[in-house]
Amino acid sequence: MDQVDDPAPDPTRPARLARRPAGTDPAEPEAARSRPDGPAAGPAGAGGTDGTVTGPAGAGGTDGPVTGPAGAGGEVVRAPFPPAFAAAVVFVSAAAVLVLEIVALRLVAPYVGVTLQTNTAVIGAALSAIAAGAFTGGRIADHTDPGRLLGPLLLVAAALTLLTLPIVRFTGEAARGGDASATLLLAMAAVVAPAALLSAVTPMVATLQLHDLRQTGTVVGRLSGIGTFGAVVATFATGFILVAAFPTSAIVLGTGTVVALTGAAVLWQRWRTVRGAARGSLPPSLVALLPVTVLLVAVSPNPCQRETEYHCARVIADGSRPGGRTLELDTLRHSYVDLGDPLHLEYEYTRAIGAVADALRPPGEAIRALHIGGGGFTLPRYLAAARPRTRSTVLEIDGGVVELGRRLLGVDRIPGLAVRVGDARTGLREQPDRGYDLVVGDAFGGIAVPWHLTTREVAEQVRRTLRPDGVYAVNVIDYQPDRFARAEIATLRAVFGHVVMLAAPATLAGAAGGNHVLVAGAGPLALAAIEDALRRRGGWLAADEAATARYAGSARVLTDDRAPVDQLVTTYGS
Repeated sequence: MDQVDDPAPDPTRPARLARRPAGTDPAEPEAARSRPDGPAAGPAGAGGTDGTVTGPAGAGGTDGPVTGPAGAGGEVVRAPFPPAFAAAVVFVSAAAVLVLEIVALRLVAPYVGVTLQTNTAVIGAALSAIAAGAFTGGRIADHTDPGRLLGPLLLVAAALTLLTLPIVRFTGEAARGGDASATLLLAMAAVVAPAALLSAVTPMVATLQLHDLRQTGTVVGRLSGIGTFGAVVATFATGFILVAAFPTSAIVLGTGTVVALTGAAVLWQRWRTVRGAARGSLPPSLVALLPVTVLLVAVSPNPCQRETEYHCARVIADGSRPGGRTLELDTLRHSYVDLGDPLHLEYEYTRAIGAVADALRPPGEAIRALHIGGGGFTLPRYLAAARPRTRSTVLEIDGGVVELGRRLLGVDRIPGLAVRVGDARTGLREQPDRGYDLVVGDAFGGIAVPWHLTTREVAEQVRRTLRPDGVYAVNVIDYQPDRFARAEIATLRAVFGHVVMLAAPATLAGAAGGNHVLVAGAGPLALAAIEDALRRRGGWLAADEAATARYAGSARVLTDDRAPVDQLVTTYGS
């Protein structure tokens, strides 16, 4: 790169980092003028810099160190990375941030569930960390040698990535089932510190590589593009491959290891190209941090018996009932089955749906049933025992839950059962017209029914699959003022015309909440038979069609275009 000495710089010409040869500036210290072959070091001007390049320029950087004037800590030596190495460092750091963001949702789910608020908290925390890290990294890079800091920074980021596991798990046990503040706390614990450090890498590398202001756009744009590409690759790889193939803990451990290896490579590159004290050293505290981190990871509690693609799943034995088993997914008890008594229905809402099935056909007559959501397969098991030769088709999105059910809940022993693993919305389209006597809706993402299974369009799909006298029984959870339950009643009435609600007496009176079973049909419903079956089971009552319509009031119909389910649902204790 040519060096220029302009007594009166032309404002139309771009500024360069190399401004004068040593010895031509009368204000330059004598020591600097006496260096026979050292790099130029002149004071920064209004738009200049404090260093020059002594090596030949590469495609996006330089091969030689950049030096600036001595400050309080001595001369600053900036040794740019080879362009490919710089690109790799930026790629890894940006990819690690996105891996952390995705797995953070899975880490916090066992403690606060999976809701729109959970997703919002994690995404917001990650974006805040990215913004803070990029801003701080750029500021630091302007005032010190980023090459000296990058290696230790990446090693600290690796340690904090590994610490995500014990921090979230220990904090989560204290915040289990908490409100929105607990959700935000866990989200911040999961991603903020490591993501902020990793996000500081790109501006630091860009500063290190920049040797000519005329190449600012090229260098910064290229590295920003590489970082974005790394984030995209990490997003697809994590969502489509890693989560399906490995537990979250293994993904976090792998990410931390890759970041640590990248930090070690940066240190090696620094020590290879910079001599003496300028190369820096590794603080002893940092050396001790990594093994301590590994120890904390090893002793942190794991709340999952089986980590599936969607849930942290556990099967818990009931000490008071020998064959009793409870399936827990994240924070919720989803199913209860008795392995020795398939007719046993533990939860009130399953008894209510059982009452609907009892009233549908004469006792013992086989039916065809479609189940949206499998869980512990309580109702298919019940129908197979109460109505021999019944055929049940289950649409379950989580193959891991199905596998756990086969291994621990005897799902393979249920007669007449067919299971389709996949999203219920797409599975519905594959079902035959007028093929079922009963459709049961019992699918949940956290405490709420997934919004795309609540709309008028999906209700129309359900009606298409039902025989003329068939019924749709859907379980929803809501608490006063029951805005979601009322909206779902309005939606079913818009499609079926005939809807009744089964619930606990306090819920029907508008004084409490919890499970509501909404029963819909194209023709008048056998309400008297349903009420008789409910009385035999005890507990719940039925509201007739007129009372159910009054309960819905002026609630708006949910559609694919507008279904704010997470905002409508009122959780327990809200």
